[in-house]
Amino acid sequence: MLTGATGVMGSAGLREIISRSDRFAVTVLARDSFRNRRKLSRYADVDGFRIVWGDLTCYEDVAEAVRDADYVLHVGGMVSPRADYHPRTALRVNVTAAENIVRAVKARPDADKVKVVYIGSVAQTGDRRAPVHWGRTGDPLCPSIYDHYAVSKCLAERIFTESGLKYWVSLRQSGILYPDILKKIEPIMFHVPLRGVLEWATVEDSGRLLANVCEDGVPDDFWNRFYNISSGSDYRLTNYRFESLIMKSISCPAPERIFKTKWFALGNFHGQWYLDSDRLEEILHFRGNVPVEEYFARMSRTLPWYYSLARFVPAFVIRSAIGLLTRNRRFGTMHWVKSGDASHVSAYFGSRERWNAIPDWNDVPDMPDPASDRRQVLDHGYDESIPLSELSIRDMRSVAAFRGGKCLSDTMAVGDIDSPLEWECACGHMFKASPVTVLLGGHWCPECFPSPWNYDAEARRNPFFEQVWRPLHEESEDKVYDDGIRH
Repeated sequence: MLTGATGVMGSAGLREIISRSDRFAVTVLARDSFRNRRKLSRYADVDGFRIVWGDLTCYEDVAEAVRDADYVLHVGGMVSPRADYHPRTALRVNVTAAENIVRAVKARPDADKVKVVYIGSVAQTGDRRAPVHWGRTGDPLCPSIYDHYAVSKCLAERIFTESGLKYWVSLRQSGILYPDILKKIEPIMFHVPLRGVLEWATVEDSGRLLANVCEDGVPDDFWNRFYNISSGSDYRLTNYRFESLIMKSISCPAPERIFKTKWFALGNFHGQWYLDSDRLEEILHFRGNVPVEEYFARMSRTLPWYYSLARFVPAFVIRSAIGLLTRNRRFGTMHWVKSGDASHVSAYFGSRERWNAIPDWNDVPDMPDPASDRRQVLDHGYDESIPLSELSIRDMRSVAAFRGGKCLSDTMAVGDIDSPLEWECACGHMFKASPVTVLLGGHWCPECFPSPWNYDAEARRNPFFEQVWRPLHEESEDKVYDDGIRH
């Protein structure tokens, strides 16, 4: 069973699964709309293809779709940028969908045979600019301020990891490269810091991943773990290089000629280069290994002919047109600055003074380099040279102390990282969570997480979290970003 079959990653997965119809039958759960009926009509005559028209927030629809599935591939939900425009809806849809899928699987008499794949997001770990731009699963979760999509993905992921399902896995998706990304022009493009980084995944690799995870031969120890998705080391791009490749692909001048450096946020987005993304490739063998420059060239060849006319448009005309996006009344970076929106200026620039000090293109600092940068590995609070099968309650106490809290459980079967333990955070909140969720997923206290965003205070009481927050933010009085959305 596949959710999100009409979206970017889900549709690629569906095509790949359909191409293996000699081995797979597939049910998709999709909202009933003209657009979705048109997109799925091409598969109407495929043997073993079934559509359940329904909604992820309706349990009965989910239960019907899950009814006979050996694998549940949960890709669907509300994603950015739509999720940014409708944050309350994104939280409701993405969290309720996770709850419904877990409930529907557990209601089956053969629930222990069902394997559930959850597609998480790189947004869950938030802003990871240099010097903490190399990361791995198990690093602290730190959704960027106002990023309710990332919050919803963290909450949904925890529902699966703490569900008691026998087989689950969280595959955290990165930015997806697909041809239509060349046509995406949104104000949110300027929320991306030029010196930020991201390790991208192609849509074709993402589709193969979804099909390969259902093939025979996937080892049992693959399950109940977290993985980062990417198309490999060649896809480790700085955001500046990504913008340069995009501009070249759509026949526009280089970023220096059509963008102002002060349009781009200094932080509070998401993205990292991975220390561990090859782990998933070693198990599922999904990468096509197309060089990134060649992939952008291929995407460029899919564009309508009139995009080539951009090369004849003067750079100042393009700059004027694009500059309008920065003045969008809700998401425009320059609107925040000009209107004196102190909360957004603080979140995305640090301060008005730091925005004023942004250099022009001639003085922009050197970009991170994946070939030569120091790969800083964050401390997870326990001796990682010890096999997981040998971890004990003593290790859990070390883990809790490094997060400013305590492990309240007295005992733990050696190596049992799937059974919940009792914990207490630095604020005195008591909660239950399995070691796999805490150690390998980077989760901690659900009551502290994360709104209102009070990361300055959390960094002072939680050394684990401090590692990703303090290197990018000056020591200051507590800044709390509260937009009134509770979850």
